[in-house]
Amino acid sequence: MFDALTDRLSSVFDTLTGRGSLSEKDVSEALREIRVALLEADVALPVVRKFIDDVRPKAVGEDVIRSIKPGQLVVKIVHDELVEVLGGEEEPERLRIDSPPAVIMMAGLQGSGKTTTTGKLAKRLKEQERKKVLLASLDTRRPAAMEQLRVLAEQAGVESLPIVAGQLPPDIARRAINAAKLGGFDVIILDTAGRTTLDEQMMNEAAEIAAIARPQETLLVADALTGQDAVETARRFHERLPLTGLVLTRMDGDGRGGAALSMRAVTGLPIRFMGVGEKLDGLDVFDARRVAGRILGQGDIVSLVEKARAEIDQAEAERVAKKMAKGQFDLEDLAKQLDQLQKMGGLGGLMGMLPGARKAQEAMAAANMNDKSVARQIAIIRSMTPKERRKPDILQASRKRRIAAGAGVEVAEVNRVLKMHRGMADMMKKVGKGGMKGMAKAMGSMMGGAVQPGQGPQINQAQLKGLQGLGGPNQGGGLPGGLPGLGGGLPGLGGDKKK
Repeated sequence: MFDALTDRLSSVFDTLTGRGSLSEKDVSEALREIRVALLEADVALPVVRKFIDDVRPKAVGEDVIRSIKPGQLVVKIVHDELVEVLGGEEEPERLRIDSPPAVIMMAGLQGSGKTTTTGKLAKRLKEQERKKVLLASLDTRRPAAMEQLRVLAEQAGVESLPIVAGQLPPDIARRAINAAKLGGFDVIILDTAGRTTLDEQMMNEAAEIAAIARPQETLLVADALTGQDAVETARRFHERLPLTGLVLTRMDGDGRGGAALSMRAVTGLPIRFMGVGEKLDGLDVFDARRVAGRILGQGDIVSLVEKARAEIDQAEAERVAKKMAKGQFDLEDLAKQLDQLQKMGGLGGLMGMLPGARKAQEAMAAANMNDKSVARQIAIIRSMTPKERRKPDILQASRKRRIAAGAGVEVAEVNRVLKMHRGMADMMKKVGKGGMKGMAKAMGSMMGGAVQPGQGPQINQAQLKGLQGLGGPNQGGGLPGGLPGLGGGLPGLGGDKKK
């Protein structure tokens, strides 16, 4: 997410923060680079112009020039301005769904991920807000659209309106509202039809449905990968429909970020959610502060902790935390850590949430570490017997050949997993003795000293306190489930590089 933009901005800020003092010329050159980076990220030109115009007087003032750390102050000014462009400092606005049955109308072009987002939103409302949700498909034109929503409703654990062949969208909307009232539903989500392009017939139909349903929320679903096309789509929809918010899908595939940075400024509408991945739990609240932090490579510790708390079994977390405190860490524990890593979004998803993760990502790429390699590591451990997982020292050549055959890999990969485990077990002993400081020291040595004090954004003390204690009472820190630095200091770094 925002990889290309983050890389460009990080290189600009590395230059600034590496200098003891800044001249007005230095700042002007940096702003010119930021302007080019934003334009290359497909941010709308008027948005870029206003952004630079707002940042310039703050960044070239006497407070910055005479500051003890002028480079870091410029980074903060850019961060604050990004937050403003993305939606401001306020907490993300909650959906207005307090008067049942509250109607949420989903609009958007065909292929934007509207139906999948409808299922994701239903699952979120059911599980996080304890709402009784009814889904209704009004897409009578796309083949199997109604059946797709029915399947998604089943997967999300919510109900869907029975399909009646031949009904027109306005009639389905009326039937859905009556069913919601009779069934005691808190929320009804109407998934309207989309087209490959905007046309008058679609807009008239959407306006008619809105007049019938009187939705409390009308959300436009737009594909972030389409860049400025998504912004134009939002603008034109908003001219005809009373939109209340936006949902940007495929955010995890958008390395540029132009749509996210332009949407709010061009339409005036808040971005309510962002879709990541195909799974039904891949819908995150859009928080301007967190997104700005990720764009600038400062990570998103809050979302990371939220994901950990949502995905990890707390009883298991307590068990692993106690073993960690004693310096114990076997291959079964490693497999569970890797499973948890996958559940929380995989290496790619989690790395974007870590402060100053760019260098670690480069190290991961050099070590050939990705989600596929993690899946192979899990398969290797699952090919072992319970005794072998508990006592890896008994793994001699014949056992390794059997394990490799069972996992469909070479023996060399089995050796790499064992080497990684030994490194992580050593780190667990340091964590058990030194708590968070021990973890930081161990991770630093595993990463070859890639992250040094003063290089790149650091986790501040408030964030550090937020992480402490999450591994269980008096366990010296770590994420829930014991996730030692997310898989023990990023599995594979320091031991998994191919020779």
